[in-house]
Amino acid sequence: MAAIAVPKPRSSKTESYVDNKRKEDIRHANIVAARAVADAVRTSLGPKGMDKMISTASSEVIITNDGATILNKMEVLQPAAKMLVELSKSQDAAAGDGTTTVVVIAGALLEQCLLLLSHGIHPTVISDSLHKVSFKAIDVLTAMAVPVELSDRESLIKSASTSLNSKVVSQYSTLLAPLAVDAVLSVVDPAKPDMVDLRDIKIVKKLGGTVDDTELVKGLVFDKKVSHAAGGPTRMENAKIAVIQFQISPPKTDIEQSIVVNDYTQMDRILKEERNYILGMIKKIKATGCNVLLIQKSILRDAVTDLSLHYLAKAKILVIKDVERDEIEFITKTLNCLPIANIEHFRAEKLGYANLVEEISLGDGKIVKITGIKDMGRTTTVLVRGSNQLVIDEAERSLHDALCVVRCLVNKRFLIAGGGAPEIELSRQLRAWSKVLHGMEGYCVRHFAEALEVIPYTLDENAGLNSIAIVTELKNRHAQGEINAGINVRKGQITNILEENVVQPLLVSTSAITLATECVRMILKIDDIVTVR
Repeated sequence: MAAIAVPKPRSSKTESYVDNKRKEDIRHANIVAARAVADAVRTSLGPKGMDKMISTASSEVIITNDGATILNKMEVLQPAAKMLVELSKSQDAAAGDGTTTVVVIAGALLEQCLLLLSHGIHPTVISDSLHKVSFKAIDVLTAMAVPVELSDRESLIKSASTSLNSKVVSQYSTLLAPLAVDAVLSVVDPAKPDMVDLRDIKIVKKLGGTVDDTELVKGLVFDKKVSHAAGGPTRMENAKIAVIQFQISPPKTDIEQSIVVNDYTQMDRILKEERNYILGMIKKIKATGCNVLLIQKSILRDAVTDLSLHYLAKAKILVIKDVERDEIEFITKTLNCLPIANIEHFRAEKLGYANLVEEISLGDGKIVKITGIKDMGRTTTVLVRGSNQLVIDEAERSLHDALCVVRCLVNKRFLIAGGGAPEIELSRQLRAWSKVLHGMEGYCVRHFAEALEVIPYTLDENAGLNSIAIVTELKNRHAQGEINAGINVRKGQITNILEENVVQPLLVSTSAITLATECVRMILKIDDIVTVR
């Protein structure tokens, strides 16, 4: 009798069922949330971009179109969307400008990733293609760049003006752009010609006047008045300045206690001791020739008392009190002096020297200016003025962007055209490159090339132009070899944007592409969210 063949059981591998639906849903949710953040700032891009009014929980109102500021103030809860907020902060740290651009590019790349995922392409393939695109993009942008020297002041001013053109205070770009260039060039250290520390440029804001009154001060500015108690001096020529970190007031006991005085002779004795203690300190200060005192704010006890101010006024010493702790480093670097922590260490060699220290009335308040500093360190101060606090704050943010643009040019001395020209050229060259690539990679690269067209489209839309017609014409001009053809939103047509002086540092564009692709790759490779309590 023939044996009945029993079929072998199939291996568990072939029968196992993996549910990928959840992974797809997580990926989709992350991309949609991140794109929503990109869409929120998209209308702020370019010289005709709109501004956002941000109202905080503490009833503070901010009006700005700076991408990093808008996103920083937004309360974003979704983790993937938070990554776009961090992305704009990274761009702000790396280049200072292009904070809106980097988020808009990331949003457009995510949109294309969603489309590729819906076609069944694996996230790893998309991610690897995107990685290759970022390297190719940097090569294309570098080939387009024009070298610039720091001695070419005009080119530096043009790039600073371009960053200011999209701001609320754009009408003051003719004043703020040269000011930003001069400020950065004045703090460049010949020993480190490629490095600029923006902490060496102090921005002081003062209400009153207009942005036109903003000035670059070769010295120090304090947004406070001189201590007027007991009729002390408010102007001092040939100033010998000491920065002190101790108190000119009677010492306190180490423990909390109260002393009961029940006799007038005892009270007189205490007051006499206080007077002698303070007089002893002031005599030591006066003996060094010091005639200007900058006193650090004290958290333990009063830095000065009415009695000490009275004796300082008699000694003809100008006093500026309540200097913030975090300003001490900048002040000592500017004055080329040393901070003094104890009266016993008060020496003439620790003083700074200046031609003039004076109190000036500005608007409804007063400031103190120190000018003509001997052996001044490589620092500078910008005094920003404005009719209201919102304008001053936005002027400060705009000036920071302009300073960062000039800093980028010091770090990497190449300029590139603006007005959507680099993105369209990048898109055109990536399309051509995608035809050489094989399989899925070429397909992915073609989609990413399309994503980069978001910048010119957005510039057109925000300026109220016919975006399809303008971008089609732009593509045509680039196909004919006009790599610097870009959108002139003021004229509403395509022009050679390099000749129109719409330029930006190469570092802004390369940083935006690199950071955007890095962020998108990270979002793409997330397939689950695990909450740990």
